[in-house]
Amino acid sequence: MANRHLARSVVMQTLFAFDFNPSLESSAQDILEYNIQEFAPGIENQQFIMNLLIGVIGKKSIIDEVIQKAAPEWPIDKINAVDRNILRLGLYELLFGDHSNVPPKVAINEAIELAKSFGGESSSRFVNGVLGAVYKEIGEPGKEQLSKRKIPKEISYDEMPIEKKAGAIVYSLHEGQYYLAMLHDVFGFWTLSKGGIEDNETPENAAIREIKEEMNLDIKIVDKLGESEYVANHPEKGKIRKQVHYFLAESEYTPVTLGKSGGLDDAKWFPLTDVAELRMYENITNFVAIAAEKLLGNK
Repeated sequence: MANRHLARSVVMQTLFAFDFNPSLESSAQDILEYNIQEFAPGIENQQFIMNLLIGVIGKKSIIDEVIQKAAPEWPIDKINAVDRNILRLGLYELLFGDHSNVPPKVAINEAIELAKSFGGESSSRFVNGVLGAVYKEIGEPGKEQLSKRKIPKEISYDEMPIEKKAGAIVYSLHEGQYYLAMLHDVFGFWTLSKGGIEDNETPENAAIREIKEEMNLDIKIVDKLGESEYVANHPEKGKIRKQVHYFLAESEYTPVTLGKSGGLDDAKWFPLTDVAELRMYENITNFVAIAAEKLLGNK
């Protein structure tokens, strides 16, 4: 077994044991030292192992938020303990690791191999789905370094299931200046409020409901900005086409209160003139630009 892979195996087993007794960080280090002597005596670069363990534990709350966003149908405490800690390890290296030392695809592949070795029959598929979804969300770093060999698609684009969503760019005119209400996610991006359209619900009503739930704002739909479609990886369902209706909506300039939506950590108003400087997903910047043009044209 390669040295780094063995190191990750020891860290994963330590995280698994620590999950049942998450008292002090020092106890995790004691478990790690025992596991090194038991499973990897004489292994080189023990500092790499220690740094990896401390890093995962230190970022655990953020990583668990990411897992919840990438696998919303699986509460963190319902995920198999082995799979849960393999995901934590893989996501730490993917999101916070040194990509020049461990490229993102290496981090993903190493996690998949751990799942094959220690997990159940479906563990590797689940881990691959979650990490793959996060990898796409953060812009597929290091993609240009990958082999040009294409992996065959499991299903064609036309065969992918469709999930319909609705969202809105919420604005308010306050003291003669336009403001936009934005959400911040655990990936570090400012984004728009959006959510699934329920049965017998119009896209407009879905957007109104979602903004109330996520930002506690009462809005009035004033215009439709357009539709966006993107392909997402679901850890169980595979590739899904997500179609989003975006609206322009007006609200009073009242405090924005972040709701209990997984994967989000902040919400606030921004002056329209400052929004262009925010780190946003590429697929929403066009709608923000359209909204800005409409608002400034009406001023």
